[in-house]
Amino acid sequence: MASSQYLVGIDLGTTNTVVAFCEIQDDLSNSPVELFEIDQLVGPGEVVRKPLLPSFRYHPVTQQVSEADLTLPWENHPVSGDLNNIIIGEWARELGAKVEGRQVSSAKSWLSHTAVDREDDILPWAGAQDVEKVSPVIASASYLNHIRQAWNHRHHYNKLEDQDVVITVPASFDETARKLTLQAAKLAGLPKVHLLEEPQAVCYDWYARHKDTAAKELAQVPLILVCDVGGGTTDLSLIEAKHDNDELSLNRIGVGEHLMLGGDNLDLALAHMAEQRFNETKKLNAASLTKLIQQTRKAKEALLSAHAPDEMKITMLGSGSRLIGGTKSIALTKQEVHQIALEGFFPTTGFGELPDKKRSAVVEFGLPYVSDPAVSKHVSEFLHLHQEVAKDALGDQSEPAIPVGLLLNGGVFNSDLVTRRVVDIVENWKGSPISLLSNPHPDWSVALGAVAFAKARRGAQLKIGGGSARSYFLHLQEKNKLGQALCLLSKGTDEGQEIRLTGRRFALTLGEPVRFNLLTSTHDYFGDHQKVQNGLMVQIDPDQFTPLPPYINTLQGSELQLAANQKERVEVQLACQLTEVGTLKIECVSTENDAQRWALEFEVRNQQAQEETVSAHPGLEPSKELISRLYSGNKNSADSKEIKLLAKVLEKNLGKKDDWDFHTLRSLVDSFSLGRKRRRRSEQHEKNWLRLTGFCMRPGFGDATDSWRMEQIWGLYQQGIQFQNAQGWSDWWTFWRRVSGGLNEEQQEVILGGIAKYLHPGAMKNAKTFQGAKDKGYEAMVRLSASLENLYVDDKVLLATWYLSKAFNQSQFEQAHWWALGRLASRTPLYGSQHNVIAREQVEQWLPKLLEQDWLKEPMIGFACVLMCRKTGDRSLDISDDYRGQVLDKLKASKAPSSWYELVSEVKTLSESDSKKLFGDALPVGLRLINQ
Repeated sequence: MASSQYLVGIDLGTTNTVVAFCEIQDDLSNSPVELFEIDQLVGPGEVVRKPLLPSFRYHPVTQQVSEADLTLPWENHPVSGDLNNIIIGEWARELGAKVEGRQVSSAKSWLSHTAVDREDDILPWAGAQDVEKVSPVIASASYLNHIRQAWNHRHHYNKLEDQDVVITVPASFDETARKLTLQAAKLAGLPKVHLLEEPQAVCYDWYARHKDTAAKELAQVPLILVCDVGGGTTDLSLIEAKHDNDELSLNRIGVGEHLMLGGDNLDLALAHMAEQRFNETKKLNAASLTKLIQQTRKAKEALLSAHAPDEMKITMLGSGSRLIGGTKSIALTKQEVHQIALEGFFPTTGFGELPDKKRSAVVEFGLPYVSDPAVSKHVSEFLHLHQEVAKDALGDQSEPAIPVGLLLNGGVFNSDLVTRRVVDIVENWKGSPISLLSNPHPDWSVALGAVAFAKARRGAQLKIGGGSARSYFLHLQEKNKLGQALCLLSKGTDEGQEIRLTGRRFALTLGEPVRFNLLTSTHDYFGDHQKVQNGLMVQIDPDQFTPLPPYINTLQGSELQLAANQKERVEVQLACQLTEVGTLKIECVSTENDAQRWALEFEVRNQQAQEETVSAHPGLEPSKELISRLYSGNKNSADSKEIKLLAKVLEKNLGKKDDWDFHTLRSLVDSFSLGRKRRRRSEQHEKNWLRLTGFCMRPGFGDATDSWRMEQIWGLYQQGIQFQNAQGWSDWWTFWRRVSGGLNEEQQEVILGGIAKYLHPGAMKNAKTFQGAKDKGYEAMVRLSASLENLYVDDKVLLATWYLSKAFNQSQFEQAHWWALGRLASRTPLYGSQHNVIAREQVEQWLPKLLEQDWLKEPMIGFACVLMCRKTGDRSLDISDDYRGQVLDKLKASKAPSSWYELVSEVKTLSESDSKKLFGDALPVGLRLINQ
């Protein structure tokens, strides 16, 4: 690899991407830092260099633009997996304000959104039906790829991939979001980059501009609050300034939790206000609202600027034949925008006022924004959580401990009014004046600071200390308790410093999956003022910890051991470190051979669920022994009476089946799985195995090792069942329905391919075929097909159409058909990604027929409608207000349960009984769905 000639900082922002750089000179400290102006399309065939690359993509219709319109100064090569002929930058932002459903925005926010598969093609979220989509990772990679190609076009001999590159991320980004950012960089041809927290970058930029006077300016400023309100997130950090023998040192001592709150929220609030003025009676659809937001964003930036006009006109173009005739305009005034910004997002609040978390989060376009938009309340909460370190830094134990320095960043602080408001709030909390540190360019400081950080890494500037932004704990679970947490890597640990706790060892079996539940915390003290440090053991307070996806791996043994199919145990210790790129690295290290190491990786996918507490029931071991004996290789190990009574004996040992907790369920699955080859020994063996294993494995995910369990289970599908009677087939399909959440898209399509011929409406017309379908468990097949949430949307629509037709034309299995229609068209999936939901436009075509039916006579039709019309808050998924009103009126007239009415009228959680009705089974005890 060529040696680096430049230091490059990239602020991969939610709204804009900015690049800064400096040449690596002998006097690197004084090497000037410049902005890299980025070539981008601003119109058809028109390329301009600008300091900001708007973080937007536009996916044009094939005939909308010609190849000449898309010509850049270089031959464009998209990243692997991306589309051809897409537009990036300013022209993409402008087109999104004119054309609906073709613009990708806020890709960075999607990288941190846990309720979707961030590597799946889901953007643009409110996309038109014919628009091709990409994943948040690909979208992020495309911006970085554009920058790489623009740089390389002008630096033929110093390609960007050969330079020292720093990419900034929110300090609150978790491990998953950081790793996905690195993945995007790798896709963009930047395999070696460093990550830097954005608030630190802002501080690095301030120091670089004040390095000669910083010590003097901070002589009376021992604690600085950095408040970075970006396009998608609000990022908070505390920086301690120390002076030892006139030497200044800066350390980051506090980091805030992830807050999806930023400029996007203000744009959305303004769009809602404009929407009401355009049309007071009817809401815009999601695509139209997206188009409107692009205009309110532009208006906000203009009206919050230093030389703002008195008002800005917002024009809403019509669509289709009404393109000209449907055009409307309204005005947003400077006073209105300031009012919403100040009172909605920066209200004057007391230090004791904390965010309202009782309200549901505001969901728009699939993104879960915080429930309370008051930034001032979130700052108050952040400072409350860091009182102990703040007191230490200030050298003052009086309360409250409020920073004496304030450093603001983000486009919203281009407004003097907003800046003054935040200063007034903090000064009011403190009861005395504070120092506002200058930031003349809030749009650029993160990129400039990333270059200053790169200088600091080479010893050419003061390096901000602080190490790890959070502490990492191993969750040691206990019976019937939350358990304890063991600190593996304490907050503040430096990059590259390996921490190994020699006092705790683990005996692991090679060839089998191991799992470590990890928690993170930004707290500095626990319990009775115990300061966080490596090896600290504390009782778990849920309010102080955030769970990470569990770390999991199957440790491979020697080839000799694998060949002999023998189990080998090894004693290990956990070694943890914060890598130079800013991610957590955990390894199992053999206590006998330090060179023998196994890296642990956490699962990014299927994290909708979390296991809460492990409770080893005293009847568990006898139950596992019984299962092992009944399904052992010894045919004489069980008589027919024992296998018949298995379910009853298990309930006698463990209590009622519906009360078995998650740990018990998965422990039983493991025992049944060992005997899977003997499940076909007798009809009773097979029936019990399918019923009990399916029950214990439902819904197919939730535990970190479930993917490994599902690998064992999927191998059984091609084998089929031994005892092919109607009950046997029904048990077989019910088993696959119960575990369907653990099956991927390909596996679910295989299952559908095997049963579709029995579900097709044509099968009902032939008496012989119809009887064959009934003999093979037709109703169970219907319920299974509707539970396959990872199917292609087109397959779901086809199935729903079949069942709607059958429900009207055939009395037999009517309830199953209505249930299946509701499940297939549900607005809120159990485990599938939100982007895979049947389009609201399609659902609205089905609703009139359902509204004509008698729901008193057949309540299941009403329940299907509830699922189809359940309110999510995301208008790209939600049905129109007109249909919502009709469904609510019908529910009232049909005397439906109040819980059904509430699910349609407001964003609500399913009750336990409705959840069981929807999914066919109650969810396991201890399994909590995040999207529930």
